Amino acid sequence: MDRLLSMDTEQYISQMRAEMERVLRQVAEAVNNAETGNVINGSEIQVRDVMRQFSNTAFEKAVQMRIDSTESSFSPSAGLKGKAGRE
Repeated sequence: MDRLLSMDTEQYISQMRAEMERVLRQVAEAVNNAETGNVINGSEIQVRDVMRQFSNTAFEKAVQMRIDSTESSFSPSAGLKGKAGRE
């Protein structure tokens, strides 16, 4: 495998949409559940952690989809042309 092929961007967005909505709900809940007068201190760390995990998940998914895209186009028999019977 010489180089990775591109992934399908629309497919990636589609697959990540539910995760993104789940994360945004968690952000809204964290902010809404923080005490009045203490919204920033009461939600900032939770929101940061949720967003950091989303960032990791989004990146891992993108890399995996690019690898999968490349592997799905790979034909193992293509590298064997002309080698049959030599072993």
